[in-house]
Amino acid sequence: MKQEKRNSWLLAAGLGAATLAATLWSNRRGSYDLAGRVVLITGGSRGLGLILARQAVAEGARVALCARDAAELDRAQQDLMECGATESQVLTLAHDLTDALEVRLMVAEVEKLLGPVDVLINNAGIITAGPLDNMDLRDYEDSMATHFWAPLHAMQAVLPSMRRRGAGRIVNISSLGGKVAVPHLAPYCASKFALTGLSEGFRSELKQHGITVTTVCPGLMRTGSAGHAMVKGQHQKEYAWFTIADSLPGFTIDAERAARQIWNACRRGDGEIILSLPAKFLSTMHGLFPGTTTDVLGWMNRALPATGESPAANTRRLGSESESALTRSPLTILTQKAAQENNEL
Repeated sequence: MKQEKRNSWLLAAGLGAATLAATLWSNRRGSYDLAGRVVLITGGSRGLGLILARQAVAEGARVALCARDAAELDRAQQDLMECGATESQVLTLAHDLTDALEVRLMVAEVEKLLGPVDVLINNAGIITAGPLDNMDLRDYEDSMATHFWAPLHAMQAVLPSMRRRGAGRIVNISSLGGKVAVPHLAPYCASKFALTGLSEGFRSELKQHGITVTTVCPGLMRTGSAGHAMVKGQHQKEYAWFTIADSLPGFTIDAERAARQIWNACRRGDGEIILSLPAKFLSTMHGLFPGTTTDVLGWMNRALPATGESPAANTRRLGSESESALTRSPLTILTQKAAQENNEL
């Protein structure tokens, strides 16, 4: 028994050391220069997309931001101007990314006004959190439309030009939930698994054409986006656990730091990057012991809010509509701060 415990400790220590080494390695900077490049970021009006845009314009890139909300895009453009971008450096486009025709028109507009897309970042996303029994078919359809079909439409729209030039970078923002299924996020995880597979498949077939595809799998990031998440079931309790988890230092990663690592992975042409030590550890454990990891997550699920029994429990509500004393407490101060900084309010 003592020997087994000792072996378990040694394994855990080894995994921890390997994870730390992987983090240090992932922080190195690649040689791909963003200056003068045309960068298209979907979901670029707030959160991680806006942070990626700030860093891109700081390096001299011309950036096109796409989102559905025109008012959000206006605020994002003003944000980038205040960060030093010029009017000719930033283009905003209000389009529905789940519509293939709209995506083609969007890319054509970018090519006309800024030039061929050098870097595509598929970042647009939605989250619906809640117990399995409170989810319906629409939750899965909407998640797949945003996380699978929208990135596919965007990649298909930029690829003809990239193929002709024999160069291009595509970054698909998947999730740790695209590698490990997390309780109360079934539609989100299913669609992110699909995106991970799509991204890896495109990488293997496009490499011969000089086009590099990078899959990004972040753990929880402090982008301030929790209020835009949708919750079902016991709405206030569901939002409370979600937003508190999204705020915990050590358990989450600062979004600015995450964005720098994403750009470094893009510059290096990495196939995949997993962001945050907890995410790397959980992904490694799942790869080695998938059944055990799933069983442990099953035990964790028992601590999450139970299925909502009222008819209203099957209704989506925004996180911002499900606030409570807990979600306005010092426990969520980091998320509240990030929301103010990243156009999430």
